Amino acid sequence: MEKGVSVMKGRKFLQVLEGARTIFLRDGFEGASVDDIAHEAGVSKATLYSYFPDKRIMFTEVFRNELARDTADAGALLEVDLPVHQILPFIVQLISAHIVSDFGMAMYRVSVAEAERFPSLAREYYESGPVQLRLRLVRYLRQRADLGELRITDFDLAADQLIRLAGATLHDRALFVGRQTVDAELLRAVSDGAVRMFMACYGTGMTEMRVAGE
Repeated sequence: MEKGVSVMKGRKFLQVLEGARTIFLRDGFEGASVDDIAHEAGVSKATLYSYFPDKRIMFTEVFRNELARDTADAGALLEVDLPVHQILPFIVQLISAHIVSDFGMAMYRVSVAEAERFPSLAREYYESGPVQLRLRLVRYLRQRADLGELRITDFDLAADQLIRLAGATLHDRALFVGRQTVDAELLRAVSDGAVRMFMACYGTGMTEMRVAGE
């Protein structure tokens, strides 16, 4: 969010946010009109402006709110104390699901399209989503490495690689061909392949020893 700008949260804040989310997903950033957002949210333009004096601030708050929910879900998974090879499939599936979701694809398209004119918008998307996810993954990978389940020297790189593996094939297909071409079978295949490749690179065999000893 732009420095020095705070968002007032009142009784109709979530109502406005949901209306803005619907219109931004439908029309994109440039095509979204304040009139349509106010109508969708069921509020007056005066009420809308009392929360968001600028459309960029509104857009930023929409994806910050959505990404916060996604990273919270990922964070909850990362707190589960199970061997890494048992948790990674669920983590990868969660990342994959966001990448190909209607919201994930729409926010990616808009952020890339507006990056040159509104670099702060693209930077906010990056810092609110990918950066936060990477930080959580790095912390988790360090914990599992301390337990002897992983052997990693560059945790930032390993976290980035896991995220990229989760989107392999899926991102480009959903972006250029359409979300309908990504089915459950493909999601499962990508998840299985991502976990196998990641563990082949960074696994130590310690996980299997722990499971056998339980």
